Amino acid sequence: MKLSVIIPVYNEVESIQTIIQRVQATQLAHEIILVDDGSKDGTRDILGTLDGKNGLRVILHEKNKGKGAAVRTGMNAAQGDILLIQDADLEYDPRDYPELIKPIEEGLADVVYGSRFLGRAHRVTMFWHMVANKSLTLMTNILYDTILTDMETGYKVFRKEVIAGMVIRANSFNFEPEFTAKILKRKYRIYEVPITFNPRDYTQGKKIKLHDAFEAVWALIKYRFVD
Repeated sequence: MKLSVIIPVYNEVESIQTIIQRVQATQLAHEIILVDDGSKDGTRDILGTLDGKNGLRVILHEKNKGKGAAVRTGMNAAQGDILLIQDADLEYDPRDYPELIKPIEEGLADVVYGSRFLGRAHRVTMFWHMVANKSLTLMTNILYDTILTDMETGYKVFRKEVIAGMVIRANSFNFEPEFTAKILKRKYRIYEVPITFNPRDYTQGKKIKLHDAFEAVWALIKYRFVD
């Protein structure tokens, strides 16, 4: 099964080359799709030199639309059998790929979530951010009758067929709850596996904000009753 790795990118000049190297080092990706979402810090200049080399495909948004829009662009362009979303900020470790794709390759799952809360090594920081993540996950479990531990995880892996005919409207960080709501309502088989996690804080460029939590709440409620 061919793996497409989708990397949404916005102003990640300090980390973009490192994350590409880490993904390539796994030797698992059939293609790496980098969607630059209107970066203004020099990231686009770096990506412009990489397009078409070593399995890299670069797609440029002329203006910033949001992470969800970049992920949607990447999903539409992906040609692999399995799609994996990889953030560009080095919080998630590509060395977890074998465990993330294994349940799909073995026919046990349609979708795999990499959970930051299942006991793997992680940096200790940002208590209230963790509280927000766990609160949104609890809300997901109540609304959709499931037992996820990490709805907001950036590591979401799925068979390409999962998104066939699925309309994703999210442009920002509300991609996570919308995607989760729609796969749960469609009764896809979801596995969670533990991942390592090295979160950066806001002084290091973390982008998600408080208003994104409120958007996530609204998305969970809305997509519980509409599609």
